[in-house]
Amino acid sequence: MPRPLSILCLLRDPLPPRRADVLTLFGVELPRHGIHTALVGQAAADVPLAWPGGALHPSGSFGGPLNSLLAPLRDSLGLLRAWRAGKPDCLQVRDKILVAVLALLAARLLRIPFVYWMSFPIVEGYAAHARTGAVRFATLHWLRARATALLLYRLVLPRASLVFVQSAAMADALAARGLPRARLAAVPMGVDLALVARVTPVHDGRLAGRRVVVYAGSVGRARASLFLLDLAEALHACRPDVLLVIAGDAPSPAEAAWFRAELDRRALDGKLLFTGWLAHDQALGYVARADVGLAPIPRGALFDVSSPTKLVEYLALGVPAVASDIPDQRVVIEQSGAGTCVPMTVPAFCDAIAALLDDPQRAARGARGRDWVRAHRSYAVIGRAVAQRYRSLLAPGEP
Repeated sequence: MPRPLSILCLLRDPLPPRRADVLTLFGVELPRHGIHTALVGQAAADVPLAWPGGALHPSGSFGGPLNSLLAPLRDSLGLLRAWRAGKPDCLQVRDKILVAVLALLAARLLRIPFVYWMSFPIVEGYAAHARTGAVRFATLHWLRARATALLLYRLVLPRASLVFVQSAAMADALAARGLPRARLAAVPMGVDLALVARVTPVHDGRLAGRRVVVYAGSVGRARASLFLLDLAEALHACRPDVLLVIAGDAPSPAEAAWFRAELDRRALDGKLLFTGWLAHDQALGYVARADVGLAPIPRGALFDVSSPTKLVEYLALGVPAVASDIPDQRVVIEQSGAGTCVPMTVPAFCDAIAALLDDPQRAARGARGRDWVRAHRSYAVIGRAVAQRYRSLLAPGEP
């Protein structure tokens, strides 16, 4: 019988976790394999703290300039309190760079492995803000990008015993920087099949008599989301029976105001339905009602290494998809045969959507998508693979 293992993990996201790659993977699947995780991080305001995967150790409140400034100190104190509750088998940091340096030192002193989980290219995000954000903050973002690049790529990652990354493309990028392949483990985004099984198509009178194409997720400048508005106008010109649904919203008030102003300016009534934020199962209800799912993710340093959840959720619900050609989406579409992968241009998406809407094999494509996700991207499957990587590191002589 394999012995139980424990991970002490510092998160960038607020507690309790809501992202499926933490909530489902670490809270449900890894405990089935005898791996439990204590989480340290800032707590979201007025949210009850509950965590099925182990223990929670809040280290202050999430959000606000003062909390951000004090976060490294609070995180360090939170790690110390959590360690006093019991020595873990490894110390892990997810998407935090400054405190990762301190955690790396602590792991060396405790003589336990240090693991880094990189779900987003934080350094490249700072660089993108320097190029496209407010001019008065450009120098600050540039300096932050340079400093964090030195810490992450020269100090933290080369000394980590194991680095989990978002995609094979991210592993390729880090290997190109000199990190050993054997210490890189790609964990793409997956689907909670238990949640998907509970989803039912939404009953919304605004969809009656329309062919529905859906985009489920965040919108914003970095995602080039005005593409969706251009696409809605182009689709209406050639297929007036088609309605584009955006089931989601922008992550910040400023981005939301920008997007809504553009919606109002274009007068897209009857061409596009913008729902705003919905509960996850409600958003998936619009996907289940749709004829085609859309995954237009722009190419570039930020998103080429990503693994979008929306595409695998479409396929899990039996909805064929049109996806842009970032590496992970190209792999999903090619292996599943459940849609089309094209460059992110309005003509290419229009043609691919029309072809899928008129495809007599569309239902068969949807069935292939469901089967492929069940075999390759369910969190049960991903959880087994991740558990094996932890056990090979933390209990190498285990039978």
